Amino acid sequence: MSFRRSLAAIALVSLVAGCATTIAPTYTAEKQNIMRIGGEKPSSKESTVQSTGSFCVETSEVWHEDGTTPDGQTLWAKDTIRKVVPCK
Repeated sequence: MSFRRSLAAIALVSLVAGCATTIAPTYTAEKQNIMRIGGEKPSSKESTVQSTGSFCVETSEVWHEDGTTPDGQTLWAKDTIRKVVPCK
C-alpha cells in the first residue's frame, strides 16, 4: 500500500512541477502580407484598377487592428476589398 501512495505522490509532484514552469510566448506572423503582430499600423496601398476584358476590378487593401495577444501586442490584419467598376 505504501508503494502505491509513494507512486501517487511522485506523480502528483511531477505534475505540479511540470505545470509550474512558465514559457514566455513569442509570436511571429508567417504571412507578413496579411497579418502582423505588434508595432505601428502598416500603411495601406492605394486602390488599383485592373481590366479583365469586359469589365474592370478595383482592389483596395486596408489594415485594421484585430485585437491583442495575451501579452498585449497589437494584432494587425489586412482586408482586401474587390469590386467591379466601369473601365475608363
